[in-house]
Amino acid sequence: MQTLLHTANTRGHANHGWLNSYHSFSFAGYNNPQRMHFGALRVLNDDTVAGGMGFGTHSHDNMEIISIPLSGTLEHKDSAGNHGIIQSGDVQVMSAGTGIAHSEKNHSRSEEVKFLQIWLFPNQRNVPSRYDQQTFRAEDRHNQFQQVLSPNPDDAGVWIHQDAWFHLADFDAGFATEYQLKRPGNGVYVFVLEGDATVAGQPLHRRDGFGVWDTNSLAIQADSNTRLLLMEVPMKF
Repeated sequence: MQTLLHTANTRGHANHGWLNSYHSFSFAGYNNPQRMHFGALRVLNDDTVAGGMGFGTHSHDNMEIISIPLSGTLEHKDSAGNHGIIQSGDVQVMSAGTGIAHSEKNHSRSEEVKFLQIWLFPNQRNVPSRYDQQTFRAEDRHNQFQQVLSPNPDDAGVWIHQDAWFHLADFDAGFATEYQLKRPGNGVYVFVLEGDATVAGQPLHRRDGFGVWDTNSLAIQADSNTRLLLMEVPMKF
């Protein structure tokens, strides 16, 4: 088993006034050669956007882009005619593929929106661009892994062009379990949304990130009431 620890206070940070963003990996003005990606996971941004503000229309291609709101509401529009509103409990995916222009804005003019912006390298290039969003019940992740993303359109959650699986979990203090990896050669990047946990023997706290690979499973114990995001991704792609 190999591991990689990114404590919350080592992340890149940019505060633009309207946008307060923490970067787990190199992004925009934050360039750390030691933190370019974790396998196929390229970007993990922890963003807070002020009321009435947002990212204006801009373009992407050949990237799988996932947005997970933590509080508030986020509004999406793109050049393919898609328009969606997402909030806590929702997961949004956009396969940029051959190219798409989009905007992501705070739907509220008075309240902040907090969300995770996640990019994964795809396993296929120049696929047709697509958009999807789904809503997930909070009770379905209480003391269990709730799958919210997979590579299979017929499986639970949104799907992307990569052999990746995302799970959310809300664990009570003292709850212990084990995560079984879905695919040989994958690794798992665990991001602590709230609380404290011990993963593969490593104590973790709020907004810490922890990568684990060269293993088939990892032990997880909640040291307080804890919310986790587990991102299983190929280490070679």
